[in-house]
Amino acid sequence: MDGKARRWYTYMVRCSDGSLYTGYAADSAKRRAAAHNAGRGAKYTRSRRPVVLVWQREWDNAHDARSMEARIKHWKKEEKEALVRAEGKEL
Repeated sequence: MDGKARRWYTYMVRCSDGSLYTGYAADSAKRRAAAHNAGRGAKYTRSRRPVVLVWQREWDNAHDARSMEARIKHWKKEEKEALVRAEGKEL
């Protein structure tokens, strides 16, 4: 890279059926969402395209990004929706 430290992201995308998928990515949540839309993402999102990036959080390390992903995946949908709303808008 260009001398900058690698950044990690926890993100949520809204699938075409209204469901939310949570993942983590290195360097760009937007690029990862594009990969989901190209059919190179998780199996879950392949049949639910297109997806839209609705939430992301940046981290300094992979551990924190993966930990947040794991936490969110155990939440109820209402809790995930509240997190998306707390950000004020879909990205």
